[in-house]
Amino acid sequence: MPSRSVTEISKCIVYPEKKSTVSDLRLSVSDLPMLSCHYIQKGVLLTRPPPSFSFDDLVSSLRRSLSSTLSLFPALAGRFSTSPAGHIYIVCNDAGVDFVAASAKHVTVSDVLSPGKDVPLIFREFFVFERLVSYNGHHKPLAAVQVTELDDGIFVGCTVNHSVTDGTSFWHFFNTFADVTSGACKIKHLPDFSRHTVFDSPAVLRVPPGGPRVTFDADQPLRERIFHFSREAIAKLKQRTNNRVNGIETAVNDGRKCNGNGEINGKITTVLEGFLKSDTNKKSYDRTAEISSFQSLSAQLWRSVTRARNLDPSKTTTFRMAVNCRHRLEPKMDPYYFGNAIQSIPTLASAGDLLSKDLRWSADQLHKNVVAHDDATVRSGIDAWESNPRLFPLGNPDGASITMGSSPRFPMYDNDFGWGKPLAVRSGGANKFDGKISAFPGREGNGSVDLEVVLAPETMAGIENDPEFMQYVSEVTYDC
Repeated sequence: MPSRSVTEISKCIVYPEKKSTVSDLRLSVSDLPMLSCHYIQKGVLLTRPPPSFSFDDLVSSLRRSLSSTLSLFPALAGRFSTSPAGHIYIVCNDAGVDFVAASAKHVTVSDVLSPGKDVPLIFREFFVFERLVSYNGHHKPLAAVQVTELDDGIFVGCTVNHSVTDGTSFWHFFNTFADVTSGACKIKHLPDFSRHTVFDSPAVLRVPPGGPRVTFDADQPLRERIFHFSREAIAKLKQRTNNRVNGIETAVNDGRKCNGNGEINGKITTVLEGFLKSDTNKKSYDRTAEISSFQSLSAQLWRSVTRARNLDPSKTTTFRMAVNCRHRLEPKMDPYYFGNAIQSIPTLASAGDLLSKDLRWSADQLHKNVVAHDDATVRSGIDAWESNPRLFPLGNPDGASITMGSSPRFPMYDNDFGWGKPLAVRSGGANKFDGKISAFPGREGNGSVDLEVVLAPETMAGIENDPEFMQYVSEVTYDC
């Protein structure tokens, strides 16, 4: 494909259908650190609508539904404003969002979904505001939508300011946009714009002159691939990491020996098989003691990337996970709170420990940190930020870090605009650096996961040749 494959057909501003009644929203302790991050860029690849529905018809329909959706999410149609005291607000002034219609009719769905290959750079052309830093919401729209016509498909790319939304709020908006387009009679959930939460704070973030910049080299040579993990593969990983829970080994009663990978005579065993069959043990079993599927998958990635980087055994590695705090607080926040309600959990281990110990050990390090991130920990993190307001330092400055974002729990494949669920979910070029990982649900659901993996070329080559990692990866057949 040529370096520039997408042609802009039209561009306009879409305004909310109804005037906003939402007051100015002060950016919170969780919003402000994102001012140095790029806008979020996520989108869905769809088959073409029925022949009776032309691309012009689709563009008109999307504009109308976007206008209606913005009436429900007026914050996205606003702009930032900084008060004399230094507080930054979202002014819900109905200034509108950008809407672009584009064409790449010489490109097919199979061109952009070639299995086993790197993600084509053309996906970056399916989004507006490439590499725009969130602080620019003072004079740029806080959101934009681009719809691109392919030869046999449609890509709907949504770009949203990262200081306005986290992943939970982003997909809430995107899902609602799709529902309105498809003619849903009733919106399932309305956003909660309340700012009376523990994240609201009078603390002021002092922004450097000229505004913040990203904290990583956005021009670093990188490779990007989607690795697919079926439900069965992830179940095997989870069984490997849970072969000892609460001190109980999963070796069966005939005396066969369980090895460090959770295998008995070379076969994966069922976690605590038989132990949980009795009602007494069911009642006493603590679910938080079980390492989750996603923690197990993350641990395997951590090990394999560390091995591929060929680090000194004494080098400290970091696996950073973003967690949703809405349900971790007491009392819990509204699950549809609109804004950022996330914190980052770093887990540290030496390269030597990661590679000399078994997968269970690596997964348990992640698991213990996630379980411990409760109400008190969230509040402690807020207090620490208030005592030293700062921007979030994205990147991998020491060459030994991994940053996991997004979530396989987000309802990405619920974006049915009226003619079927997406073929695939893809992102733009925003916030990508060596070690940036994004987790998506697999299209088939049922607990499958896709990992969007961004790595230095030599590291990517290393994990592609790592049998411990690749044994769990399978190719996806796209029903085009």
